[in-house]
Amino acid sequence: MLIFRQLFDSASSTYTYLLGDSQSREALLIDPVFEQVRRDGALVEELGLMLTTTLDTHVHADHVTGAWLLKQRTGSAIALSREAGAQGADRHLAHGDKIPFGSRYLQVRATPGHTNGCLSFVLDNETLAFTGDCLLIRGCGRTDFQQGSAHTMFASIKSQIFTLPDECLLYPAHDYRGLTATSVAEERRYNPRLGGQLSEEDFALYMNNLHLPHPKKMDAAVPANLKCGRPEGDVPSTDPDWAPLTYTFAGVWEVQPHWLEENSASVQVLDVREREEFDGPLGHIAGAMLVPLGTLKESLAAFDRERPIVAVCRAGGRSAQATNVLVQAGFAKVANLSGGMLRWRAEGRTVVGGSV
Repeated sequence: MLIFRQLFDSASSTYTYLLGDSQSREALLIDPVFEQVRRDGALVEELGLMLTTTLDTHVHADHVTGAWLLKQRTGSAIALSREAGAQGADRHLAHGDKIPFGSRYLQVRATPGHTNGCLSFVLDNETLAFTGDCLLIRGCGRTDFQQGSAHTMFASIKSQIFTLPDECLLYPAHDYRGLTATSVAEERRYNPRLGGQLSEEDFALYMNNLHLPHPKKMDAAVPANLKCGRPEGDVPSTDPDWAPLTYTFAGVWEVQPHWLEENSASVQVLDVREREEFDGPLGHIAGAMLVPLGTLKESLAAFDRERPIVAVCRAGGRSAQATNVLVQAGFAKVANLSGGMLRWRAEGRTVVGGSV
């Protein structure tokens, strides 16, 4: 079975796609964004996948790729077009190549026009295709910079994308209106730039008269992406270092019970359950401060902003919300206890009160 997720970066309106093979657990990531590497890594880990390769559909001008940073964190190989002129890739792709992940693969189709190195990736059974900035939903990528050519793009779309089965779903690298997917049949019929009976000349005249401003991050993004997203100098870590924390796809930092039991004296333990739960069958952690979630915002002055806070509840849901409240209030060292008191008791850890 195919594992498939569509992810979104709101700053650049970029879609990132995760594809995994459910048997081997091998996975690919298409068009990762530098600022979203922590999120993407958390999803890969939570789904129990092994990221083998990151793919960029082209050298982006509006954001920096996360390919290099993901390689540092996961060991994933970097792959992009051999026509892109980028340094640091592990594999330079050409038309017709296959990128395997377990028993599945993506086929590479060269679709230049937006840039010389634009690629589209087609799933082995031709039910899904990832068109980068070549074909967008009811639109297409620009052709006015980075070796762009309207005539080349027209040929790419007609020969490499519109020849796919009508029902093949198409997923672009960007959408600025919140649209998520389209199909070959839809775009062949309804795309206002080159669908229906529109000719190559119609398309070229349209594209050559867009007069759009260049992307705001182009001067920084293109040089960085020509190095596969590797920044100049060392990359300072932004991950918290006061404990061995895990970042979840939900956006919450978590700490494991064994660490908290061994280090409880160095943190503030915040229990956000109600009084009857705190004194109830599950008991509570020694030294924990009881502040029910509903009263937390009014009780922030009771906490030391310099000492880390670990939030606790029954199963980890309310305490996750508590960490959000604390972060929004400016607390820098905050984590959720993974699994809450249910896991704490299941692992046989020490409690005050409670019942066997």
